[in-house]
Amino acid sequence: MRKIRKGDEVIVLTGKDKGKRGTVLRVQEGSLVVEGVNRVRKAVKPNPMRGTTGGFMDKDMPIDVSNVALFNPVTGKGDRVGVKTLEDGRMVRFFKSNGEVVDA
Repeated sequence: MRKIRKGDEVIVLTGKDKGKRGTVLRVQEGSLVVEGVNRVRKAVKPNPMRGTTGGFMDKDMPIDVSNVALFNPVTGKGDRVGVKTLEDGRMVRFFKSNGEVVDA
């Protein structure tokens, strides 16, 4: 079970975007793409077949999973996440600081 999933709100711990919050758009092996984080300008060639014009495009690039933490709305900070099994057999994620379950 992944500790950080698509749609989670995360906070960046290190790097040029330290302190920024964003939503996870895509999860890859060992890295993830966060909305508005690690944004770069890429040059795009025009393609008349698709009808696209050339120029520069802003694009979110992947960031390593170790550089982000799941945002805890109760404390207002990033928090570590653990996995535990409930009495009914479901596996859920929980915040390590206060033990609150992430997925309801």
